[in-house]
Amino acid sequence: MSQTLTKLMAAIDVHHIASLLHQAGQQILLPMFARQQDLWRQHKADASIVTEADVRCQQQLQQQLAAWCDQRLPQQSIGFLGEEMEETEQLACLQSQGTYWCLDPLDGTGNFAGNIPLFSISLALVHQGKPCMAWVHDPIRRETFSATQGGGVCLNGRRLPLATSSSTLAEATGFVDFKRLSETVRQRLVTPSLYRSQRNLGSCALEWAWLAAGRGSFMIHGGQRLWDYAAGALLCSEAGCMVNDFSGQSPFASAQLSSSIVAACDSSLQLRLLREIQMR
Repeated sequence: MSQTLTKLMAAIDVHHIASLLHQAGQQILLPMFARQQDLWRQHKADASIVTEADVRCQQQLQQQLAAWCDQRLPQQSIGFLGEEMEETEQLACLQSQGTYWCLDPLDGTGNFAGNIPLFSISLALVHQGKPCMAWVHDPIRRETFSATQGGGVCLNGRRLPLATSSSTLAEATGFVDFKRLSETVRQRLVTPSLYRSQRNLGSCALEWAWLAAGRGSFMIHGGQRLWDYAAGALLCSEAGCMVNDFSGQSPFASAQLSSSIVAACDSSLQLRLLREIQMR
């Protein structure tokens, strides 16, 4: 780890950033979740939903993070990449290869808009193309998962043990989103007895956090966006999980806004899943 990164991480108060996410959850997301009838919503070009809650949460956190950095890190330039920005702005931030916050202000918007209490806020600090600090906040359960590079994973400030898995894939339960998988891979992953069971929470960030906490053994997703996986990938890596794209490379090997993801609690599960996905 470079001295520059060490100093940057030491200057950022993990608990203060977590408190900003908690505040946004309590002040914006939960009140809006409770009064769905007053919430405006619309569909984006990719058919995903965006609501007033997504926009207001991003605005508040972007302003608070910028103000905090101006006060505490006046010599450090930290950019911002949020889901509810124009793609041209996202790409400009991504390709700058600078340090930036990567925010999904409401991960699981479909759940949120459908009165399903599974959604979260996901935030990562990305330095030279890789996440070095991460937070996933679940407002419903008041759970905040956090990680720092080389520092392990915490849940509400308490260090979590390394994630462990079932001894074999056949005994494992994982998180699988079939929607963006190819037909070939989908058919392979519904093979009877390949694994014990699968779940799809509708919030990628929660699936990452729960995998890091040992609440599942693996994850497969055919097309996550950077703000879906930037924080979660660090949580899982610090929990001892293997994280790759479908080719077996790191999803951070190149600057990109999306990646297909496979992650598992140990290397044997990861290798088996990669073989299934890559089988020709």
